[in-house]
Amino acid sequence: MSSILNQNTLESEAIYIFREVVAQFENPVLLFSGGKDSITLVRLAQKAFYPAKIPFPLMHIDTGHNFPETIEFRDRLVEELGLNLIVRKVQDDIDSGVSIEEKGRYSSRNSLQTNTLLSAIEEYKFDACIGGARRDEEKARAKERIFSVRNDFGEWDEKNQRPEVFDMLNGRIDMGQNVRVFPISNWTELDVWSYIDAEKIEIPSIYFAHEREIFERDGLIWTASEHVYKDDHEITEMKTVRFRTVGDITCTAAVESGADTVEKIIKEIRESAISERGARIDDKRSEAAMETRKQQGYF
Repeated sequence: MSSILNQNTLESEAIYIFREVVAQFENPVLLFSGGKDSITLVRLAQKAFYPAKIPFPLMHIDTGHNFPETIEFRDRLVEELGLNLIVRKVQDDIDSGVSIEEKGRYSSRNSLQTNTLLSAIEEYKFDACIGGARRDEEKARAKERIFSVRNDFGEWDEKNQRPEVFDMLNGRIDMGQNVRVFPISNWTELDVWSYIDAEKIEIPSIYFAHEREIFERDGLIWTASEHVYKDDHEITEMKTVRFRTVGDITCTAAVESGADTVEKIIKEIRESAISERGARIDDKRSEAAMETRKQQGYF
């Protein structure tokens, strides 16, 4: 019973945040990655504005190195719900010279999303960007407010955030500023999966155990893909794996798992001693990797 009460409380809080966004901002957008957190946001937004449609577009910053299963799911979800999807591609910025492709063993386009995102925010004049970050994911994210202000350069200053007391969300911003909004800030990975289970939300197949050609490096399991750097001596093999988090294929490692249902995934998470971000190589580049990227305007 207590878990159900907690789930209802978290849902109610998120719905309240969505409604406050629409009430306080003129041009919001939901940042959609195709992962479980952003899919959960879509369901919460549906509930917040039912029976009307979600009153803002979804936007995906496409690295060009996504899991095909994620893109297929994204397009199908948008079509089924009749949503407006904006896609901006990192490849376009690489082609124009705005962004420079990384090279080498740990090369990734994940950090290159920042330029593309900031350009899109400026292009559409979005004043509120709704994202699926949670405070339990990573210590830099634990500093975020629910309404987290970015300056006119898209930069985050963790020392210059407004206090949020008694659930009062202050959406007043100066010219050029925008706000990143995190409706599921107070959720945990287990909360998200429990909600997916309760709501019977469909998610991409890569979250469930499946056979995949992989290779191992630094104790992590990588997808054998043309986009992922692999040394000649690194041997590929078939293994049963799944993904706990979904990002750019070049920086998202798999975990060995036989969990092929939501119920089994929940049990696996309860027993795991490793966080979901432990499978993201971009977070391991330095102790302050995530905080640095957020200061530069990352999601």
